[in-house]
Amino acid sequence: MSDDDSRLRWGILSTGRIAVVFAKALESSKTGRVAAVASRDRHKAEEFAAAFDIPDFYGSYEELIDDPTVQAVYIATPHPQHAEWALRAIRAGKHVLCEKPLTMTYEDTAGIITEAKSWGVVVMEAYMYRCHPQTQRVLELIRRGSIGKVGLVHATFGFDAPFSPGGRLWNKALGGGGILDVGGYPVSWARLVAGAVEGLPFLDPVEVHGSAVFHPESGVDVQAVASLVFPNGMLGQVSCAIGLGQENAVRIYGSEGWLWIPSPYIVNRHLEPSRIFVFKPGATKPEEIAITPDRSLYTYEADAFAAAVRAGEREVSAMPLDDSLGNAAVLDQWLAEARSRVERKLTVI
Repeated sequence: MSDDDSRLRWGILSTGRIAVVFAKALESSKTGRVAAVASRDRHKAEEFAAAFDIPDFYGSYEELIDDPTVQAVYIATPHPQHAEWALRAIRAGKHVLCEKPLTMTYEDTAGIITEAKSWGVVVMEAYMYRCHPQTQRVLELIRRGSIGKVGLVHATFGFDAPFSPGGRLWNKALGGGGILDVGGYPVSWARLVAGAVEGLPFLDPVEVHGSAVFHPESGVDVQAVASLVFPNGMLGQVSCAIGLGQENAVRIYGSEGWLWIPSPYIVNRHLEPSRIFVFKPGATKPEEIAITPDRSLYTYEADAFAAAVRAGEREVSAMPLDDSLGNAAVLDQWLAEARSRVERKLTVI
């Protein structure tokens, strides 16, 4: 068997921007290759296949799911389609890497997890930063007490997108709004850090208090904030937005200093070193820790997934299924509480 034949054979559902990023990542992966791509527009699938030298392309998602040469499916469709196609792939015996959010609700996420366990396939929600060495280094610093007892995590992810009535970001039915689009990133970081403090993979909050400002026409959350209270006494402050640029960073405060991670999510996409800054009381400047990658962010993700499949595991340790379920629970609570308040209308976007 050739080296190429031993690689995990991926099928990509959809041909959008993130699908392009993932296909490029697999070009430099030693563990996987793209065997097929599908779009509901056959011409787009054909163009995508030609661009990345993919052997097979399809004009429907069903055809790719039915392809016996495809071992794992990468789902890059719009949010509302995640649950349906993840279930179809699982029931066809395929492993699944699904873009976040895995589904749009806690209930649907629980259903995906039940099916994944029943069929014995690997399923991962694609929080790619979890597979990067920068994240592992941050967890090491926390676990060894580099900043003392952690009391607060502050995480943000926001951008200022122009209002587009027909765009996905501004459409409730398509999972638009900041909370479902990018809110899972800061929430997942807060839960990850809370878990590291206890020597656990993650920790779920016991309280979630959320607010948001909603768009007057589309009804999606334009900007949102939430406070998380964890059972170990740690607090999380998270914010997200599709109509307000933010720092897009993570700050972790402890009794003996604090950490600043300037690029916690989209880490060194171009293979440049990423950096963690450690601030200590009385120090004139922070300690700078450089993390030099040997592959791209999404290649790390694909390789971690393939390693789990090869080892016969049923989930990827960097992003276990119960972690996805806990994240979904927080997003559900955040959005529900924000909507239950008086929806503040923006007059200018």
